[in-house]
Amino acid sequence: MTITSEKYDYVREHIRQIPDFPKPGILFLDITTAAKDHKAMQLIVDFLYENFKDENIDYIAGVESRGFIFGAALAYKLNIGFIPIRKPNKLPAKTIKESYSLEYGTDTIEMHEDALKKGDKVVIIDDLLATGGTAVAACNLCKRAGADVAAAAFIIELDPLKGREKIEATGVKVISMLNYDLD
Repeated sequence: MTITSEKYDYVREHIRQIPDFPKPGILFLDITTAAKDHKAMQLIVDFLYENFKDENIDYIAGVESRGFIFGAALAYKLNIGFIPIRKPNKLPAKTIKESYSLEYGTDTIEMHEDALKKGDKVVIIDDLLATGGTAVAACNLCKRAGADVAAAAFIIELDPLKGREKIEATGVKVISMLNYDLD
């Protein structure tokens, strides 16, 4: 489900655009300016909550780092646990890891090996869906732990990069609040 209602124009107006970051040719959409605005933050968390309040989710898994912001707030509102998916060597216990490609290089993410168990129902949260590499890696981590990935949810989706298609090809539903065509 993708929301393009005028109601969310407020959030879109609070997302800062930074050209040529982290490298030339990339337009970075900075969600931190929306997070610092109380109304935009409430609209984001309420959007996520409305999508999952009746889904019987066991955990929210937030992808480092901006997925922590929205994922933790959603977990609190749903009265469930939060699981961090982090960059390498940031978690203290035994981890499982997954490497992936992104639009400007490669990276790896990790999750505690015992964070999820067979049958847990989890939603993955991140701020932005671009090529889908990070989200597919997060889905793979959760599935390897035995969990059922109910959905991957994002505040921003960059439509031309077709990340949604990669995630949906793994059988995971995609939810996004704001779509950008980059033109």
